[in-house]
Amino acid sequence: MRPNRLFVVVPCYNEEEVLPETSKRLAEKMASLIKSGKIAENSRVAFVNDGSKDRTWEIIQELKKQNPVFTGINLSRNRGHQNALLGGLMTVMDDADISISMDADLQDDINAIDEMIDKYHAGCDIVYGVRSKRKTDTFFKRFTAESFYRLMDKMGAKTVFNHADYRLMSKRALQGLAEFKEVNLFLRGIVPMVGYPSDVVYYERAERFAGESKYPLKKMIAFSIEGITSLSTTPIKIITKLGIFVFLVSIVMLIYSVIRLCLGHTVSGWTSIITSIWAIGGLLMISVGVVGAYVGKIYLEAKGRPRFIIEKYLEEDEKK
Repeated sequence: MRPNRLFVVVPCYNEEEVLPETSKRLAEKMASLIKSGKIAENSRVAFVNDGSKDRTWEIIQELKKQNPVFTGINLSRNRGHQNALLGGLMTVMDDADISISMDADLQDDINAIDEMIDKYHAGCDIVYGVRSKRKTDTFFKRFTAESFYRLMDKMGAKTVFNHADYRLMSKRALQGLAEFKEVNLFLRGIVPMVGYPSDVVYYERAERFAGESKYPLKKMIAFSIEGITSLSTTPIKIITKLGIFVFLVSIVMLIYSVIRLCLGHTVSGWTSIITSIWAIGGLLMISVGVVGAYVGKIYLEAKGRPRFIIEKYLEEDEKK
């Protein structure tokens, strides 16, 4: 049986500082996998340039000229990490027997690729890279990250705990992923919906090799909101329950006020009235905001805009 052709898909945004080292380590890993017969000789590392403002795309093109194991995909403009990753996966889908997605910052353990491929040969269509420890994170980073996964789970957005976007997918798993047409992407929640046999590989995540993190706290919060609202209607259900609760409280307060009036007691009520107005007003504003977020997503889905546009795929140039 011939070895499977592997494509390692690496989204890149302003990664000129880390790409030389990333490409060096990936080239060594690919050569090792080819030598051991685990993957085909025409396997590739596909760097996806997500509208970088530095020399990322120029470096990718130079890497392609220096070593045929590398190829590049250039998006027409910046579309964000999730769209860039999906664009890369969908572009290589027809050429790849298996694909592995990972970030360019060398935080994902490249050596975990071997075990992922072994799990694939054992019958798994999807293999998730899962962090075993968070020793390199600060307490705040560790707390917020783990809270993120727990919050997602509580809100009905099912994900693999401590898994980012380091994963292996077979060709049929990629074809299944292609059936999901939504514009609002949260791949960590969508991929488990594909189904098929899956497993996990545990690894220790390293510190970023160079450059700045593309996910500061502000982006992580926005990312979690995107994931929850893209995969779950739980926030709207919570609002409904809160509305019912406030309505029941208001009935109780109405009965209480009528009884006090019948007993001849005067009701000063200034503090309670002001507190109630602010509480209900705040609840209404939050409710309108959450519902508005869902309406906005419906608006974007209805437009059906392309999630990404490929400006150039270097592998196609080689075929011509």
